Amino acid sequence: MRSPWRATVLGSQMAELLRRPGRFAATGLSLLIAAFVVFGAVMAQQIVTATVVDRFRGTPDAVSLVVTRNDAADIGEAGLDAIRETPGVTEAVGRFDGGAPVGGSAADRYLALAADPGTGPLARVRPVEGSYPSGPRRIAVDTRAAEAYGLVPGSSLTLLLPTPDGESTRRVPVEISGVVRSAATGTGEPTGYASGPDLLRLLGTPGYSRVDVRTETPGAATQAAERIRRAVPGAVVRSGAEVRGEESRAAVADASDTLELAGVFLAVAVGAAVLVATSTFRIVFARRVRQLALLRAVGATSRRLAAALVAEGAVVGLLAGAAGVLAAWGCARLVPPVAGRFGHDLSAPAALPLPQAALTVLGTGLLAVLAVLAPSVAASRVSPLQALRTATSEGSTVNGAGRTVLGVLCAAGAVLLARQQYASLPEPGDTAYDRFAALTLVVVSGGLAFLALIALGPLLVRPVLSALAVPLRRTGAAGRLAVAGVGGAPGRAASVSVVVALGVCLVGSTLTCLASLDTYERYRRTLEAPADFHLYAGEGGTLDRTLVADLAARPELADVTAFRTAEVADDGRSATVTDLDLTTVRSGTGLTARTGALGRLGPAQVVVDAEHAHRLGVDAGDPVTLTSAGRPVRLTVAATLPGAGPHGANFFVTPADLTRLGAGPAPTLITADAAGDGAEARARAHRAVTETLTGPERGDGRVVAEDAAARTGPDDDLRTMATTVVLLLCLTVLVAVAGVATTASLTVVERRREFGLLRALGLGGAAVHRMVVLECALHGVLGGVLGLALGLPYTWLVVRAAEVSAPFTVPAGQLATVLAALVLVTAAAGTIPALRASRTPPTVAVARGD
Repeated sequence: MRSPWRATVLGSQMAELLRRPGRFAATGLSLLIAAFVVFGAVMAQQIVTATVVDRFRGTPDAVSLVVTRNDAADIGEAGLDAIRETPGVTEAVGRFDGGAPVGGSAADRYLALAADPGTGPLARVRPVEGSYPSGPRRIAVDTRAAEAYGLVPGSSLTLLLPTPDGESTRRVPVEISGVVRSAATGTGEPTGYASGPDLLRLLGTPGYSRVDVRTETPGAATQAAERIRRAVPGAVVRSGAEVRGEESRAAVADASDTLELAGVFLAVAVGAAVLVATSTFRIVFARRVRQLALLRAVGATSRRLAAALVAEGAVVGLLAGAAGVLAAWGCARLVPPVAGRFGHDLSAPAALPLPQAALTVLGTGLLAVLAVLAPSVAASRVSPLQALRTATSEGSTVNGAGRTVLGVLCAAGAVLLARQQYASLPEPGDTAYDRFAALTLVVVSGGLAFLALIALGPLLVRPVLSALAVPLRRTGAAGRLAVAGVGGAPGRAASVSVVVALGVCLVGSTLTCLASLDTYERYRRTLEAPADFHLYAGEGGTLDRTLVADLAARPELADVTAFRTAEVADDGRSATVTDLDLTTVRSGTGLTARTGALGRLGPAQVVVDAEHAHRLGVDAGDPVTLTSAGRPVRLTVAATLPGAGPHGANFFVTPADLTRLGAGPAPTLITADAAGDGAEARARAHRAVTETLTGPERGDGRVVAEDAAARTGPDDDLRTMATTVVLLLCLTVLVAVAGVATTASLTVVERRREFGLLRALGLGGAAVHRMVVLECALHGVLGGVLGLALGLPYTWLVVRAAEVSAPFTVPAGQLATVLAALVLVTAAAGTIPALRASRTPPTVAVARGD
C-alpha cells in the first residue's frame, strides 16, 4: 500500500506544479540565472581558447619545422645555409632574441632585439609606419618602444654593446627605419627588429637560437626533417604544429588563470542563487499550507510529504538548469558576431559541450534540492488543523534562539579574527610579512561575518529600517505602508536583503580595492618618472641658474622646475633633504600623503618618506630633528608619504628651511616635461634639451640629462581586471534582483486580501503600486547599507595586508552610483508585481481565503 500512496502524494505535488507553473517559474528564476552563469563561464572559456588558438602567431602558420640545437648552441650561417639547401625546404629564416641597454644622452634603458625577415609568410611583424630596415645599423621598433622612447622613423638611438673582447662597452648609434606591430607573444618589453644577418653583425653574435623552416607540402616536412638532422649535426627538429601547440597551450593557460579567478566569483553568485531559491521555496510552501495540511489530514506522513516537496524542487531545478544552459549557449553563439561589430575579433566556440551541459543541469537540480530541503522539512510539519484555516503567510517572528546563538558565535569569531589581523598588520619596510596567510585570515573572518549577517538578519531589519525609513514615512500613506510591509516580515526581508548585501559588499569592496591600488600605482609611477627629463651636474655639483630660464624658454618643454638637495643626519643616519614642492610633481595628481596633507607644508615643517617615518616612529604633527654640519634643526612633520619620495629624497622642506640646513643657493636638479603628448612631442622635447645643453655656453658636457621612461596613463591591465571583476560580481547582484522580483511576485499573490482591504478603505491603485515599488526599493536600500557596512572595514584590512604602502581610497562617487543604481533596479524589479497589486479589486477583502 505504500507505493501507491507515495505516488499519490508525489502526484499531487506534480499536479500543483503543472497547475500553477508561473509560481514555480518565479521560484526557479534564480536557479536559471545560476545555471546561465555557470555554463556561461564554460562557454567563455571555450571562446577564449578558440580565440587564442586562432589568433596566436608566436610561430607563424607557414612554419613547417623548427630547428634548434640539442646542446643549446647557436646555429651559424653555415648551418642555416645547409638547411636552406636541404631538398624539400622552400624557405628558412634564423631567429635570434637578445637585447642591449639604450644609452646616449638618455639614462640606461633596455631594448630587446629580435631577428625577423619583415616580409613573407614567415614574418612575425608588419610595418605600420616607415619601412622595414635593410642594411647595417638600421632597425625597426615596435609600437611599445616607439612610445616609451619617443621614436619615429628617421630618429636615432644609441645602443650600449660589449666590445669584441667583452672587457668594455661601445656606443653604437642606429637609425630607426620604421615602426612595426608584432603578432608574437613576448615579455612585453620594447623591442627592435632587423633581418637576421644585419642583427648578427650589429650584435656580434655567432649564430641563431633557432631556424624556422617552410616546406611546400606538409608531407614533405617529414623527409626534410630527417635530411636536416643529417645535414646539421646535433640538430633537434620539431614540427611547427607541435611548437604552435605548446605556445597556444601556454597562452591558454594564462587565460585560464583569469577564468579560474572568475570561478571564485561565480561560486559566490551560485551561493546567492541558493539563498534566493531557499527564500522563494519557503514563501511558496507557506502559501500552500492548506493543501499540505489536507494531505496530512488524509494520512500523508511528514517524511513522505517532505520527500514529495524535495522531488518537486528537484524538477524545478532540472528545468531551470536546462533553460539556463540553452540560454548561455545561445548567447555564446551571438557573442562573436556582436563583438565583431565593435571591432573585437572573437572566435566562435565549438560544438555544444554535452558533458559540461549535463553536469550543469544536474548541478542545478542538486542546488534546488539543497535550497528546498529546509523549507520542505518545515512545511511538512504543518498541522492537519491548518486545513480548516485560511492560508497563512510567513510569520513575522524571528527564528528561535538557536539561530541567534549561531549568529552571535559567528560574529564573535569574525571580530576575533579581524582583530588578530589588525594587530599583525605590517609597517612600511616589513619584507617578512606573509600576505597570503593574512589575506586568507581576512577571507575567513569575512565569511564568518556574512554567516552572522544571515543568521542575525531578521533581528537587524527593523532597527536599520527605522533609521533609514524616516524620510520615506513623510511621503504619505504609500511610504508608511511600505515601511510597515517590509518590517512586518523581517525574516523574508532579511533573506532577500542579505543576498543584495552580498552583491553590494563584493562590488563595493572590489571598487574600493581597485581605487586604492590605482592610487598606489599612480604613486609608484610618479616615483619612477617624476618628470620626463631631469638634469644634474656630472660631478655632483650645482647647476647654473640661467639654465632654468633657457629651458623654460623652449616651447617644446613645460613645467621646468629647479630645486636643491642637501645631506643631513637623522638619528645618527645619513639622509637626503630637498626643497622640491611635492604638490607640483605631476601637477599634483600622482603623490598622496599617508598621514597629514602635502599642501600643508610650511615653515619649520617637513614631509617624511615612509621608511624614515616608520624608523623614527613619527606621523603628521610629531616633532623630528635633522642635523646638518653639527647644527640640529627641529621641525614638525606636516605629512608622511605612503612609500619612498621622488628623486630618492627622504625629507622635504621649504626653501628657507633647506637654507637653514646648509644648502647653497644654486639648484642641484632641474626637471622638465614635454609640452605635448605622444612620441613626436617627446622626441621634440628631447632634441630641445640636447640643443640647450650643447649650445656655445654649455658644450663642456658637465651637465647630464636623463630622459625618464615614457609616462603611462591609467594601467590598462588594472582597468580591464576591474571591469571584468565588477561585471562578474554584478551577476551576484542580478541574482539578488531576481530574488527581489520573485519575492514581490509571490508576496502580491499572498497579500491579495490585504491589498483588497486597502482599496476598500480608499487607497487608490496608484498608491498601492507605489507602496509595492517602495517595498522593493527598501530591499535594495537595506542590502546596500548592510553590504557597505560589512565590506568597507574588511576592504581596509585587505588593502593594508596586500600593499602596506597603498593609501586606503574610498571611491565615494562610484559607491554612491552603485547604491543609487541598485535602489532603482530593485524598485524596477517590483514594477510588474506592483501593477498586479494595483489592480486588486476591493471585493477581494471580503472573499473567502484560498
